Amino acid sequence: MPSINKIYIVGAGAIGQALAVCLQHAGRAVTLVRRAGTGPMRIKVQAHQLLEATVPVIRIEEIGEGLVLVTAKSFANPGIAAKLAGQTVVLLQNGLNIEKDFDNRELYRCVLMVTSQFDTNGVVQFKPVSPCPTGAVRGGQLPQVVAALDNPWFRFIAAENIQELVWRKVIVNCVFNAICPLLETDNGIFHRDESARAIARRVITECMAVAQQFVTLELETVMDSLLNISRLSDGQYISTLQDIRQGRPTELDTLNAEIVRLAGDLPVTETRLLGELAMLKSLQGAGAG
Repeated sequence: MPSINKIYIVGAGAIGQALAVCLQHAGRAVTLVRRAGTGPMRIKVQAHQLLEATVPVIRIEEIGEGLVLVTAKSFANPGIAAKLAGQTVVLLQNGLNIEKDFDNRELYRCVLMVTSQFDTNGVVQFKPVSPCPTGAVRGGQLPQVVAALDNPWFRFIAAENIQELVWRKVIVNCVFNAICPLLETDNGIFHRDESARAIARRVITECMAVAQQFVTLELETVMDSLLNISRLSDGQYISTLQDIRQGRPTELDTLNAEIVRLAGDLPVTETRLLGELAMLKSLQGAGAG
């Protein structure tokens, strides 16, 4: 495995910036990777305390030996993967089958259990929900990868059953990333509102039937995960709603739409409808932007 003395983060959004600052405060050598522009960025992150750091920024062609974290939206993966051949890569993204574009010998997946957004002053508002499980898609250096990433503010843990955790998070995201944008509301809606919880349960039940073809999950475990995220990120806005408001593309194609593709003859009526409505809203937002 290449040296992980240096860490590169491909994607300088709210997650990438929060992670870069946390890693720098933990003493790691970290660099942000952006498509446009180079030079240092001064970043402020409001977590349990205010963290500030000046982080180097390079283009993807300038990445050297080290550990590469991908926090960019998954629709960008084909182009990113083509430029990261031979690197050790960790995907910190939502969605099903996002690994398909990467043929790296060392490839890891992380299930993000945090929320992060920019406030009106450009400060990253960062809320951890729980440590982020990280597992191997291919590769035998999981303990070293987790040790390189874990820090007091943005926690990581090793997970052997990563695909089960991926599915659980994807199902939860099929609820948050469709319903919250359609209602123009924050993540806390599901623990605050009984009607929203009822809709969430129906969507989760549909998605669970699809998931059982691949992994074993319990309905109440997934519901508990949804409500825990809802409580701990009350007041935060899901990334899809943030993207729609900024006229940016979303990750909906790897969430609700991917569940529908995998469902076959299984009924996923509400999952499909909510996903299609949210996608339509995102396309209208992109047109307006």
